[in-house]
Amino acid sequence: MHTNNFKILFALSFTVFINTLSFSQDIPKKGKAIDSAVEDTIVVDIDTDKINGPEISEKSQDSTVTDSVKPKELLEHIVKYTATDYTRFNQKKQKLYLYNNAKIDYGDMNITAGSIIIDYNKNTVYAQGIKDSIEGYTQKPVFTQGSNVVEPDSIIFNTDTKKALIYNSITEQEGTVIASITKKENDSVYFIKEAKYTTAEDLEDPDYYIRLLKAKIVPGKKIVTGPAGLYIYDVPTPIWLPFSFFPQSEKHTSGIIIPTFGEQNNRGYFLQNGGYYFAINDYVDLAVLGDYYTNGSYGLRLESTYAKRYRFRGNLAFRYENLITSERGFPDYSRNTIYNLRWSHSQDSKANPSSRFSASVNLGSSTYYRSSINQINQGSNFLTNTLASSVSYSKTFQGEPQVNFSLTATHSQNTNTQTISMTLPTFQGSVGRMYPFASKTGSKKGIIQNVNLQYNVRGENRIQTTDSLFFKKEMFDDAKTGFQHSVPLNTNFKIFKHFSVSAGSSYNEVWTFKTIGKTYDALNRETVIDTINGFDSFRTYNFSTSIGTTVYGMFNFEKEGKDTWLKAIRHVMRPSVSYNINPAFDKYYETAEVVNADGLTAGELEVIQSTNNLEYTRFEQSIFGTPNRNFSSSMGISLANNFEAKVRDRDSTATEPKKIKLLNSLNFSTAYNFAADSLQWSPVRMNGSTLLFENQMSINFGATLDPYALDNNNVRINKFNIDNGGSLFRITSANLTASWSLSNKDKGKKKSGESNQASDNPEDVLPKNIDFANEQINRDNDEDKGSEKQENTKFYNHKIPWSLRLAYAINYANSRRQNEISSHSLMFSGDIDLTDKWSINVSSGYDIKNQGFTLTQLRFSRDLLSWKMDFSWVPFSDRSSWNFFIGIKSSILKDLKYEKRRQPDQQL
Repeated sequence: MHTNNFKILFALSFTVFINTLSFSQDIPKKGKAIDSAVEDTIVVDIDTDKINGPEISEKSQDSTVTDSVKPKELLEHIVKYTATDYTRFNQKKQKLYLYNNAKIDYGDMNITAGSIIIDYNKNTVYAQGIKDSIEGYTQKPVFTQGSNVVEPDSIIFNTDTKKALIYNSITEQEGTVIASITKKENDSVYFIKEAKYTTAEDLEDPDYYIRLLKAKIVPGKKIVTGPAGLYIYDVPTPIWLPFSFFPQSEKHTSGIIIPTFGEQNNRGYFLQNGGYYFAINDYVDLAVLGDYYTNGSYGLRLESTYAKRYRFRGNLAFRYENLITSERGFPDYSRNTIYNLRWSHSQDSKANPSSRFSASVNLGSSTYYRSSINQINQGSNFLTNTLASSVSYSKTFQGEPQVNFSLTATHSQNTNTQTISMTLPTFQGSVGRMYPFASKTGSKKGIIQNVNLQYNVRGENRIQTTDSLFFKKEMFDDAKTGFQHSVPLNTNFKIFKHFSVSAGSSYNEVWTFKTIGKTYDALNRETVIDTINGFDSFRTYNFSTSIGTTVYGMFNFEKEGKDTWLKAIRHVMRPSVSYNINPAFDKYYETAEVVNADGLTAGELEVIQSTNNLEYTRFEQSIFGTPNRNFSSSMGISLANNFEAKVRDRDSTATEPKKIKLLNSLNFSTAYNFAADSLQWSPVRMNGSTLLFENQMSINFGATLDPYALDNNNVRINKFNIDNGGSLFRITSANLTASWSLSNKDKGKKKSGESNQASDNPEDVLPKNIDFANEQINRDNDEDKGSEKQENTKFYNHKIPWSLRLAYAINYANSRRQNEISSHSLMFSGDIDLTDKWSINVSSGYDIKNQGFTLTQLRFSRDLLSWKMDFSWVPFSDRSSWNFFIGIKSSILKDLKYEKRRQPDQQL
């Protein structure tokens, strides 16, 4: 545990500083001021002509005095001191006076005060402020060394005994220590009396502090205190400790992590997230945490963070829980173990520009987030239905051409079906694009110079398994391995200045190490599939070309002599036509052999072959697909549209019309297969998007239009729908999503270029995890929200900031005349700041089709200056619960908190 809670090192630094001012008492009485034989004196130019008998000799000055003698055993830097009113030396009393803005500098140490007095008889240095009848006590001493700053009322230091008394010091070290008296015993021991420790901003009247009656400090090692109690606005609380011990170190320090105490309705009392922190070294640490429940359930967590500057950083976490339900001997008794592994690694971009390693791993039991009872996994984590992982390494070899390769291991786990898909690993390599006919200088022009080719290779070892077989040898039984090689050859050019043409061909070769063989068992009337291990391959090729252009249209609505609101509409069209040829590779297809056909006639065999599809390819289980069985010659048609308008700007000072977007996009696409004998037209796909209400509402829509009709069995037939008595197209599917963001927080404050667009992602309004178990680790910086602090005025005029986010989604399905709304939902979330300190957040949704509310969460938050109070509530559903938290914001006192929660009811 890294404890800097009471880091009061001001006196240690002050000791070294004062040692430099241990002047010799051999002060000259007359004549020359300095005897060169005296090494321990600082040169002070004293005018002895002004000494009149026993009277005090004074010389007022406003200048910097510098020592010219630096003893090897003591002084390492030049000592400089200044004062605004005067620098005076009293030879009779052997005192040096610095008055008004007095300042002494020595190396990185500095002391400023209203008055500084050095007494050579008593070997003491005294620094204090200046008392003023109007301004009060001003110019208090400020001692600075490096980043340490001490602001006491006064300081007395003895240069012989090296002891010091510091009165009413204020020290900031990740918090503030206000000590009435601090006594420096020696270089390594300090005592303080009647001290306050707080993280409040208002030090004159802190909202809370910890009162320390007395304490002993050994800088860099430990702090031991006597009785310590919590005060809130100077009111004592019953929270007192008879003593406390704080290990102190400038480096990471190992120590105990205090657990959280609580109660759960079906597992009894518990201790959670307690353990030990290991500060292994400056680059890596380890936290071992555990949970224990009185019914015998337990959990274990290992968390490690590592980093090396300018190289990499990451964190690793493993969580394991052994959960017991009910009591042994009861019918509902059960025992369940769950686990989760998370790993995140990122490489600094400066570490190696040509290679990169990264990792993002989240794998484990499919029921982990739904079953885990640790506080850090509560909230909306149970909504997680997919676990995904990726670990990759990539390397680039610069040159002509450039060569790249990468190794990637991926993992995807569906927590609902408990199926797992993995690639261990995926290898990808490529040789950069080469232009064999292009000139070495100048740009590439024409069809020949733009001819280019590449080489790509991809290899995979793909595994499909289930949660129950994960990390067992059986998961590798059905693994599939293969390689795919491809060499694309392309070119592009322009015709008639306005049309862009691209043409290309691609050669593909697939390697596999496992094929199949099929036979038909006539006796049992079933197809038997045999797996054949060994290397095999197939090769394919294709040709494609496309042509496209851009057409601009402008519709002007302005009439001469008339000022209309709508000035013009601009329409941009991007039509494109493509043509693709895929030859048939039927040589890779064969007919399954019929076995156990003894006693069957030739006619019966012919019936079996005609009624059962016995033609197959041995590459059916290849991970890179199968060769084309049928020849394909198809044409693709697409049209992209964009609509904008120019309107009169509401700002009367604007000289140009305002541009607004009517439709960001409106796209259509379809295809025609020349080689097909039926159903040659593909369905028309339409999609588009737009923004409304000054970009606050985002709308996305799409539909699929089928030109063919259905028969009585709802199967597509080779007859146009319009010829079957219907419309030109039959809508088979449609979707609409809309999101709307409303807020009064940023009105009138938007900077140039900033956008307040609504999000296209409906998940932005989904409920977030608002559990406060890790509040002390991940603090919400609510004070950094967009709400502005109100200026002090005579009348209280608080603007109530609020925001509201809505997401609406509807999907329609009619591919087989079902004519149904497949999904229909409305989600919303919002927040409102009733005052500068009070805020309310709510998130919910309604499933319109199934007529039920989605997970609903409410959060009430109160900023209590140095404290924070939160209350979250899930009012209904099978996970209804609430959580109350109050604690200090500062992470230094993260364990000073109170938390109470109601767990979700036990479900059978």
